[in-house]
This record gives sequence, C-alpha cells and structure tokens, in this order.
Amino acid sequence: MFCRWRGGTKDVRLSLDTLRGTGFPGNVDRTGYPSEREPLSRTAQSIINLGHFNTMARATATRSKPKTKASSATKSSSASSSATKAAAASATKTKRKSSRAAASRSTGSSKSTEARSSSSRTATKSKRTSTGKGAGKNGAGSSGSTSNGTTRSSRAKTNGKVKTNGRVKSVGPVTSNGRAKTSRKSTSLRTYRSVLNYLKTVSNYESAPPVAYNRRTFKLDRIKRLLAALGHPEKEFKSIHIAGTKGKGCTSTMVACMLQGCGYKVGLYTSPHLTTVRERMTVDGEMPTEQEFTKLIARVAQEANKALAKDEEATYFELLTAAAFVWFAESEVEFAVVETGLGGRLDSTNILKPEVCGVTNISYDHTALLGSKLTEIAEEKAGIFKKGVPVVSSPQEPEVMGVLKKAAEEMGSTFCVPGDDNEFSYRFEATRLLGPHTRLSLTTSRSRFEHLPVPLPGEHQAINCSVALSMMDALKTRGVKIDDQKAIDGLGNVKIRGRMEMVRDEPRTLIDGAHNAASVEALMRAIGQTVPYDSMIVIFACQRDKDIAGMLEHVQLGADKIIFTSARTKRSADPHDLLHTFQESCTKMAQVAENLDDALSIAERAASRDDLICITGSFYIVGDARKKFAEQVKA
Repeated sequence: MFCRWRGGTKDVRLSLDTLRGTGFPGNVDRTGYPSEREPLSRTAQSIINLGHFNTMARATATRSKPKTKASSATKSSSASSSATKAAAASATKTKRKSSRAAASRSTGSSKSTEARSSSSRTATKSKRTSTGKGAGKNGAGSSGSTSNGTTRSSRAKTNGKVKTNGRVKSVGPVTSNGRAKTSRKSTSLRTYRSVLNYLKTVSNYESAPPVAYNRRTFKLDRIKRLLAALGHPEKEFKSIHIAGTKGKGCTSTMVACMLQGCGYKVGLYTSPHLTTVRERMTVDGEMPTEQEFTKLIARVAQEANKALAKDEEATYFELLTAAAFVWFAESEVEFAVVETGLGGRLDSTNILKPEVCGVTNISYDHTALLGSKLTEIAEEKAGIFKKGVPVVSSPQEPEVMGVLKKAAEEMGSTFCVPGDDNEFSYRFEATRLLGPHTRLSLTTSRSRFEHLPVPLPGEHQAINCSVALSMMDALKTRGVKIDDQKAIDGLGNVKIRGRMEMVRDEPRTLIDGAHNAASVEALMRAIGQTVPYDSMIVIFACQRDKDIAGMLEHVQLGADKIIFTSARTKRSADPHDLLHTFQESCTKMAQVAENLDDALSIAERAASRDDLICITGSFYIVGDARKKFAEQVKA
C-alpha cells in the first residue's frame, strides 16, 4: 500500500513502511491519502510541509517519472512539449535557487532536495554523502537507517537544530545520542488532544512502577529552574501547604472552601484526578477549560525546553504543578491551597513559602519510596516545614508526633494539635434533616466553632475538619482576616467527588478512592455508620506496591462478597494474586473479573434491592467507574 503526496506538479508515492520509519502513524485510507481523523506525526508533517523526502522517496519519484511522461505523451504531443518546457524552466529556476542557497551557506550544507529530477544514481550518491555528514553519536543523524532497516529522513543536527533543504529549523535541545527528546515536542501543542498525548510521553511516577527515591529522580532543582523561566508565578499569591498519608485532599478542599466563603479568590491544587487531569487545579471551584489548559501546558513545556539541560526533562507532576501555579498567578488568586503529591521533602510543591503548613494522618504508604518505618515517613512529610511558619497536625502515633514536633522546633515554628493545644470534640448523631452525620466543636483564644456538621461522612472526616479549622485559626496569627461565620458557611459548600460518593441508586453503587490500609479501614467504618444495607459487594483493585495484606484485612470486615479486578495501570496488582492473598486469611466469597465492566456485571446480578455495591482500592478504578456512570446518565 502506498501513500501519495502532491507537491506542485509532482505526485510522489511513498510506501507505508517508509512513512512509518519517519514516525508516520499509518492512518491512511483506501484512496492512499492520509486520513483526517487523527493528526500526522511531527516528522511526517515535516516531510509534507518542507518537501524533505528520504532517499527511498526520491528513488521512487525518479522511477515513476518516465511512466508519467509516457502517459502524457500518449494524450497529446503538444502537452508533452509544454510539459518539457515547463520542466526545463523549473529545473533552471531550481538550479538558480540552489546556487544562491549554497553561496549563502558557509560550510556543511546538504544538497537541496528540490532537485528531484536527478537520476537514481545521483540520489544514491546523495544518500551516502548525507549519511556521512549527519550521522549522530549512535548513527542517528541524517539519512541513516534504524535497527529494523527502515530508512529515516535526512537530517543534519547542529546544536539541537535540524538542517532541512539548507534551512535551519530549531527542534529544541537533544539528548546525548543526538535524538530530539520526545517530551520536548512542545511546538505542536495546539490542541487539547495533542496536550494529553504529550503528557503521556513524559515520566509519570504516579502510574509507573516504583523508582529510586533520591535527589537524582526526585529533586527540586528542575522545578525551581522551570518556575524561574516562567517568571516565578508561585510568588504571586499566598499559599497553604498540606502533607499527609490520608485526608490531605479533603482537608485542602475544606480550607479552600472556607477561604472562599470569607470572600477570597482561591486556587486549589490536588492529586490525583479521577476523570480529567484538569480536575487537579481549580480557581473558586472551577477547573480550566480545555483551551486554557492547552495554552498552559504549551507554555510550560516550551519554557521547560529552554530552562532544562539536554539530559533532563520535566516530569508529569512537575509540568502540572508549574501549570497550576501559572494559572493561579494569571487568575490573580489571593490564596492557593496546595497538597503534596508524594512525601513532602522532595515533592515538586515544596518550593512554596506558605502562610501555614498542615499535616494530616500519617500511616504506611509508598513504603518502597518513603521508608518502611513510620518515623522515616514522618521525616519526609515534615520536609515541608518552613522557618517561622505555623504547623498544624492531626493526632498522630507517639513516634510520629515526636518527629513532627522536633522538626517544627528546628524551624522555630509553632506546633498545634487539635485536642491537645485547643479545645476539640466531636460526636456522631442522626437527624431528620441531615441523617447520620458527625458534629464537632473547636475553640481557641481567637476562634469559636461550635456544633458544626462535618460536611463529609465518616468519623475520620471530623479529624480532617479539625485540622482545617485550626489552620484557619493559624492564618489569623499571620494577619489574615477570617470571619468565623463566613468560614462556616463556606465549609457547608464542600463536595468532593470520589469520596463516599453514591453514583447510582439501583442497585446502589458507592465509590471511594481509599488506596491504603488506613483509608480502607476508615471507609468500612464510615459505610457502617452512615449507609444502611443488607449485604455489601466490594469491587476491589489496587496498586501492587501498596500494603495489600493490610488493605484486604480491613475490606473483609465490611464486605460480604469481593470481586477482584485490575486498576488498568502499569502498577496494578494482578487480581488473581489478590484473590490468592485474600483466601489465605478469609473464607468469604471472592472471585476475579478481568475488568471493571465484567466486575459490575457480576455484582449487578448478585445484588438485591437493599444491597450495596462499593468500588474502591485505587483512584484509577474509581475514576473509571465515575466516568462510566456519568456516561450512562448522559445517555
């Protein structure tokens, strides 16, 4: 199968193998022309736009020429004569242009590909010449061949630039082997789809298998240089920084809503996302539009190309963090509430100089990276503390509390724990208006919050709310004007997707992003307190680097039947391994489904009217479930 390319009076046929060798996606329809359903790859588009064909293409064009002339001759001798004259004129014009271009270049210019009327022998000679000039360190220069024998397009690289038809086109810095980095294709980021595809090419430690946790893999130097190139957007707003193993997303949202209730314009940055990456950054509860997000990533990627060294690339989380800070600055937010992604000490968000730091519950998670001891994990979380900045922490295990207090003392920071350093209490109750819920009271010398209904279900959310309220109190010590009643009104607006969220009524289906042992324990307890049911069917998937035994131990306390499936990521645990681990310690009904659709089909057949289906274990499977049910509602 061949693909035609029309350029001027030429009609050159390129084999699919040739185009694939240059990065062409192969989406060619039956007419032999590229399909418009998806954009061409960058290299293939470069071929078409610049008329820069490889040796095989030139040879093919030369072989097809006599056939074209013969065909023309059979139609009309006058047409043949006109074609000959036109060809001669074109050749003369091309020769003149080539001479002028050669004179303007000092050295090392490749021969113009506009001389397509040359013979196959000349084309072959050109190939050998170009290969000798342009070959890179690993042979990845101009007109070389890849390991599978596919001919590559001729390119002479000089200082991160490509010479094409004697012209120099910048493609950004290149790696040590002479190839342009995949993650540096920022010049083509003009559509939302191209941005999403670009983000898939960069290093993403959220979905990839665990890597070494050190200053080479996780380091602040890259994000610092990137933000400097962007004009330091992180310095344009005040910030609140929150770390922890579980509850930091909920706590961050509560703080943001209370600040918004007090009349401030507030940015919120959380992770991971459920259905769209744009969820991670919001301004007053609104995420950027697709067009806004496209512009943000395009700008950040372009600056990353300039700011980082040839052997470096910004990671997925670094790009999103920088984009969020840029958007917050452009939106002129007064406060940004930012939760850490992983750990704290080496997290990309740890370049902020916040007004207050918060630490939610610390437990075992990411032990392969942060350490196998709670004290080691606590040290990483305490890495966000800044000199003289107040710290608020939820109640912790004694050894964790010791680490946090010591770190705060070293920074000269005040340290507050709800219930220890202020008056805090909560109780569970049920009313006709609110149903089962938790109420809390928190009083300090500056603030008084009494009998507040916690906006999210579960006893653990009362603890998170106490941290959020204590952080609001700490902001008063920094000169921030906080109206307690307006803050309470803002707290009532808290809604978080993917946390104890009922996404379907028949059969009742609840999703929750509990992704570690402590979170699963809190979820099972909260469901038991607030959701009545006869039996519960749990659809469970998790990442293989989690505390699987601990998570399954808590799942079995609430579930009557469990369906194990895959979270559809590279880190996802094998559902058959999950089943085997579960059956070693429990005799409850359990089985495997290969995907979420199959798991839901099994659960729906087994569920009766008063039963509950719960999907949990990973944000990835929860995100897939939420997207699926949202599509059903639209349909």
